[in-house]
Amino acid sequence: MISRPGWLVLCALLSPSAHAQWLNYPSPGTPRTRDGKPNLTAPAPRANGKPDLSGVWRVQPDSPAELRRIFGGFLDAVDALTVPGMTLDLVNRYFINVLADFKPQEAPMRQEAVALMRERASVGGPMKVCLPAGPVVPYIPDPHKIVQTPSQIVIMYEADNSHRQIYTDGRVLPKEIIQPSWQGYSAGKWERDTLVVESAGFNDKTRLDLLGHPHGEALHVTERFHRRDFGHMDTAITFDDPQFYTKPFTIQYSEVLLPDTDVFEFVCNENEKDVVHSQQK
Repeated sequence: MISRPGWLVLCALLSPSAHAQWLNYPSPGTPRTRDGKPNLTAPAPRANGKPDLSGVWRVQPDSPAELRRIFGGFLDAVDALTVPGMTLDLVNRYFINVLADFKPQEAPMRQEAVALMRERASVGGPMKVCLPAGPVVPYIPDPHKIVQTPSQIVIMYEADNSHRQIYTDGRVLPKEIIQPSWQGYSAGKWERDTLVVESAGFNDKTRLDLLGHPHGEALHVTERFHRRDFGHMDTAITFDDPQFYTKPFTIQYSEVLLPDTDVFEFVCNENEKDVVHSQQK
């Protein structure tokens, strides 16, 4: 099995970054500066009286220096194994460790979570065998595309070709989830100019980060999206999982708009190389 730094690079294979087909095709409605470049600090667009979150977005990364300050030796092997199209300067801390803001001794983990992480340490997550990423996918470094309509918002993730439907038609999450799923079920509502999304009904087969922090089927996720201007969105995600964590915890990060481009198809199984080698060991 591959080491944890190797797993980080393996997951980076999920990013084709071949933004060639629609590269530099002008996005309609994009405000521009005098030299024709997108004006990312222009006011946020609106639709039906609410901010329009539509567009292609990428999580704003932490600097390589900051990642090395946080994770130290964990990243030492990454530079030697860099995959074209995915480098350390594209990664956000929470993609590596969703509890990065906590000191190790203060992390709100139950012993069940610690034991399960140790048990799974040499196995890797579902992405390793080309399965969906689950609730980690919003902060994977790969781009994602938001399409907003009056009754629902669809998010298409380049990372594993997965998608989410966030219903904004007034419905609430069902009290009982009959069929847990990889991405769960989502319902959203507007609080002034912030979209608040409640999600539940996840299966327990996925992880919350590359380190392998687990979650159970009782996981409840609350997301808050605020598009502060044309090219920047502030996002906060609260995870509430009493099975594995002693209290809810929240991560906060920004997203940056990628104008004049698109998300692209990626089929992991057609380019997956590691499983055969792993099975031979």
